Amino acid sequence: MNISKITSWPLHWKILSGMLLGIVYAIASVQLGWSRFTSDFIAPFGTIFMNLLKLIAVPLVLFSIISGIAGLGSPESLGRLGLKTLSIYLGTTIVAVSLGLLLVNLLKPGKSNDSELILENRIRYELWKNSTGAEDLDEICQICKPENQEVVERVRAATATFSSEKAIESKIEKARQTQSRGPLSFLVDMVPDNIFTSLNDSKLMIQVIFFGIFFGISLLYVSIERQAVLISFFQATTDVFLKMVDFVMQASPFFVFALMAATISQIAGDDVSKMLPVFASLGLYSITVVFGLVLMAFVIYPLVIHYLAPGIRYTDFLKAISPAQLLAFSSSSSAATLPVTIECMEENMKVDKKYTAFVLPIGATVNMDGTSLYQAVAVVFLAQLHGVDLNFVQQLTIVLTATLASIGAAAVPSAGLIMLIIVLNSVGLNPAWIAIILPIDRILDMCRTVVNVTGDAMVCTLVAKSEEYNHSISNEKGR
Repeated sequence: MNISKITSWPLHWKILSGMLLGIVYAIASVQLGWSRFTSDFIAPFGTIFMNLLKLIAVPLVLFSIISGIAGLGSPESLGRLGLKTLSIYLGTTIVAVSLGLLLVNLLKPGKSNDSELILENRIRYELWKNSTGAEDLDEICQICKPENQEVVERVRAATATFSSEKAIESKIEKARQTQSRGPLSFLVDMVPDNIFTSLNDSKLMIQVIFFGIFFGISLLYVSIERQAVLISFFQATTDVFLKMVDFVMQASPFFVFALMAATISQIAGDDVSKMLPVFASLGLYSITVVFGLVLMAFVIYPLVIHYLAPGIRYTDFLKAISPAQLLAFSSSSSAATLPVTIECMEENMKVDKKYTAFVLPIGATVNMDGTSLYQAVAVVFLAQLHGVDLNFVQQLTIVLTATLASIGAAAVPSAGLIMLIIVLNSVGLNPAWIAIILPIDRILDMCRTVVNVTGDAMVCTLVAKSEEYNHSISNEKGR
């Protein structure tokens, strides 16, 4: 194939090629025993790529929010835009959680024909419930039956437990700390005591957003002359960071290759066959999650755009944001993808900067449609796997908790696992069960991040379209 033809390909095709080559290389390297070489000499380039994007993301968010709010022109416009943005984000999240619950109850991926497996899992759950004092979710008691005592002793004597793993204990402890801080702790977490500390930690993105909004609002109340100087500075700085994104994205196909190669090699180790039983045992669960994500991306979102933003073809929308989607898939990070999402919306969808600068950074933090759907499916799947049937009220608790948890989820890889622990706790299930789905979480994390980013871009499109419509109506009334 002619090299010049490859270099002339659109960026999203180059990224996709890098992704596929990364998968092929990873499988080959595992078969040939090159996993150590991959971790030493290939994986670091994926880390460099993530570091570059994180380096750009935080200051870009800060400067773009400030310039975006200042560009709105008046506090009244900001209030309308903020309410509209958060309302749509909240609405799509509730739809995503409800869709996940619908699918997992219809497909029942956790139900097994192996009655002995279900019995052991149920007994394991009841022993955990008794030892922790968790509330009874039903009136079933398998450990009370004399005929099950042999199984009870076998399960009780088992030494390999999920909760003994350090990684899981760490996640449980983080979730416990989050829950014990009180119902208004999320408000405390939003307000930084030192903006420089917040800028130095990508997990504190919500604090950077708060400072940017606060600064931008305050800027609207100073004199026009001082506004002009600062707005010019912030807009110019935003343009510089976007140019940095351009430079990084030119090398993104190679970086994506490194990311994919490292991820798959890490899962497989030195034996590619290790991946097969892991994925086979969780196949229906994975299919349920992916099916739900596909419905969100290709049924729910198109319908929303069709009715709320008529005139925009969804195929054109997908083509415009495809570089961001592919990067989201390979990086599993909404925050790392944010600079590319902003560029796609401004350059390809022609959305004004004052909307992308405000809507997208907020979406990367508070809008997690894919993660919310996954949490709903995962909780019910794990309950089914352990013979626990959740009633309507308990599943309604999942809707509320998953929706609120998605708002506080960090826009970084696998942050959804910590939020999943909180959802499991909310309905009285064992948080250590996340060990069951950990082996395939990274793959599903890639898929749900694509939906998260697509949802951000869709809401940005809707907000921009509605604001332009309101502006045109106002102009007609003023004539």
